[in-house]
Amino acid sequence: LPLVQSAGTSPLTSGFRDLCVEHESELDWFCGTERKVVCFHCTVVGSCQGHTVTPLADRVAVVRNQLVDVCEKIQLQALRIQRFIDQTLTAKEQKEQVLAQINAAREALEEEEQRLLEEVHREEERVEQCLLTQRAHWSQALESLSQTRSRLVHMLTHAADAQLVRRSVCVGVRVEETEGVGKPCDTDKLNLNPKCGDSRLLRGLWATAVLLGPNAYGSPHLKFDERTVSPLLSLSDDFCTVTFLHKRPRQVLCYDPARFDCWPNVLGSLSMSSGTHSWVVDVGQSAAFKVGICYASLERKGSGSEARLGYNSQSWVLSHYEGDYSFFHAGKKVPLRIVKRPQRIGLLLDWPTQTLLFYEVDSGAVLYTLNHPFSAPLLPACAVTDCSVTILH
Repeated sequence: LPLVQSAGTSPLTSGFRDLCVEHESELDWFCGTERKVVCFHCTVVGSCQGHTVTPLADRVAVVRNQLVDVCEKIQLQALRIQRFIDQTLTAKEQKEQVLAQINAAREALEEEEQRLLEEVHREEERVEQCLLTQRAHWSQALESLSQTRSRLVHMLTHAADAQLVRRSVCVGVRVEETEGVGKPCDTDKLNLNPKCGDSRLLRGLWATAVLLGPNAYGSPHLKFDERTVSPLLSLSDDFCTVTFLHKRPRQVLCYDPARFDCWPNVLGSLSMSSGTHSWVVDVGQSAAFKVGICYASLERKGSGSEARLGYNSQSWVLSHYEGDYSFFHAGKKVPLRIVKRPQRIGLLLDWPTQTLLFYEVDSGAVLYTLNHPFSAPLLPACAVTDCSVTILH
């Protein structure tokens, strides 16, 4: 609509007013039908007679509120995108963490180090390709949002009422453009997969590396010593599994001074008095078992504590009975909090550091660690009163 400027005023001064050319009246009404600013006479006798009209001040208030809402939404969207970009840029730090862990256990974990580095490198290359594409896109989107918001804020704070209303269509276009930017998606593709750096060997450093490394299952020659098997147990043909004889008559075995005659115990065939040794026992679904070590001089006869694993000064065992896990030595019980029931339990005996460690094979979780000044040769020891236990190779 052609406008005239009142005499003695300038568009840059506060006295600037737009007047209707036809009626030379102040433009203080808004025609919703034709979406333009008009004067009062236009609404009564002019071209906008009978149209839907509202006072210009009311229309200005509506437009201002809309602009405020739009600016707030743009600002929040920009913050979300900035936060998203910052998070994706931290993906490389995971590689550094993996490298730090590998370096801490390099001598014992060379093979695992190579595997992890290769997986992380592949994952990093994938993320790099995604970042090269996505980072440029979202940086451009963020810049576009910032520029649009700046223009809208400038319009909101500097434009005259009539100009603000006339440019509302342009504002709508700007809003549609910003909405078209969209929201960050596929964020999981722009971060290193945490599993690429996951290693059971690294969790427990030296101890777990030994337990889960190539020698985790110990010597293939480790078996149960048939001379020590209690009459309450049966020994498999491969000498690796003992089974509790539940409600069955005990075996008739010839007398042997090495055999346990009352407690359901059995000892391993490997004597340990130097070096580092590890082995794994499959406890399956047994509800009652003990795994550990004892001096070779442990008493074998009678039903007293001297021959009962964990109840004397010559044996150290991890015990499980009806859901309760404990460490026993010299009759003293140390309750253990074990969340996941282990199917396989690993043991590590490091003679130089006088360390005995129990761990859960599948997760690598350390169940219990003991430092003790062992003074005589040690043997693997087990007891079972439900199902069976097996030495794994």
